[in-house]
Amino acid sequence: MSDSAADGGIRSDVGDGTRAVRAGLPEPVKYEPTLPGPVFAAHFHLPGEATGPYKYGRDENPTWTHLEHAIGELEAPGQDGVETLVFASGMAAISSVLFSQLRAGDAVVLPDDGYQVLPLVREQLEAYGIEVRTAPTGGDAQLDLLDGAKLLWLETPSNPGLDVCDVRRLAEAAHARGALVAVDNTLASPLGQRPLELGADFAVASGTKQLTGHGDVLLGYVAGTDAAAMAAVRRWRKVVGAIPGPMEAWLAHRSIATLQLRVDRQNATALILAQTLRERADVSGLRYPGLPDDPSYKIASQQMRRYGCVVSFTLPTRARAERFLDALRLVDDATSFGGVRSTAERRGRWGGDAVPEGFVRLSVGAEDPEDLVADVLRALDESAR
Repeated sequence: MSDSAADGGIRSDVGDGTRAVRAGLPEPVKYEPTLPGPVFAAHFHLPGEATGPYKYGRDENPTWTHLEHAIGELEAPGQDGVETLVFASGMAAISSVLFSQLRAGDAVVLPDDGYQVLPLVREQLEAYGIEVRTAPTGGDAQLDLLDGAKLLWLETPSNPGLDVCDVRRLAEAAHARGALVAVDNTLASPLGQRPLELGADFAVASGTKQLTGHGDVLLGYVAGTDAAAMAAVRRWRKVVGAIPGPMEAWLAHRSIATLQLRVDRQNATALILAQTLRERADVSGLRYPGLPDDPSYKIASQQMRRYGCVVSFTLPTRARAERFLDALRLVDDATSFGGVRSTAERRGRWGGDAVPEGFVRLSVGAEDPEDLVADVLRALDESAR
């Protein structure tokens, strides 16, 4: 039995909805709740030798354990030897892999079009004497930088540009050169893509986004197949103390039960919205991996099971984009994505993404498709006046 299935694991051949509602649940105990409540404990009763599973609150917590098993069952159903660790945020999870696997003198390959905090990560890596090489996600451009690298970091689809790279191809090339491979799976979610099945050593994500999906929990996780590498990630979590609270972990596990319902609704509506925006003359640079004419579609259709809830596009000017966002009524002007309430923002306001001033990233929520599309079209019309 895999580590991820050890806690009441379910069969690997069930559907995504069944898996989501059952993932990580312990074996039933008479008169006990199906999902035990959060365990609030800084320490545990520990007489004699310290040999039990729970010793101190920074190392382990039963609520984390249930959640870790649930995420592992989603990221790698039926796959043996997978370990999952949860963190206080997506950036804590990202940092745990990078800083636990790399040493001074090592080289790492990062995307140059990924999450906007990656440039800050690069500065810190270089301050520690680690060589950082970067290339775009599209066209598998990172292939050309692998010689001598210790770790390849992929983000596919990329945020916010929605480019996609061939995980299998890149993983095979990296492994042939002795490098480990990590994939940021935040935008796809484990129901959209399973990096470990595609050959990656680590699947990393911000659970803040679609995994938990309600905009009320900060969370991150790392799932991996290499025992030694994951031991280093666990050690890093212990040393840094980047741990989630038990309430956040419990809320995350509770939220996973509706993941398939949310994802399918959001993905279907995102495609409808993208198809609608394609007909607008005032919209340029439209990207959604599920559109057959999107540059990412061919590779995405080979490795993704769902295409995500994010649609990106560009309006002619910064002022037009800001008027559009202000005119929306069913879409919150907020950063982040994957929640049940649609959000959108002008990404250029942060200064960390190489995007036009009028570039908009829109995350589709769980509203009725016709209502959301009507709101977006109305806002586009109003903002053009």
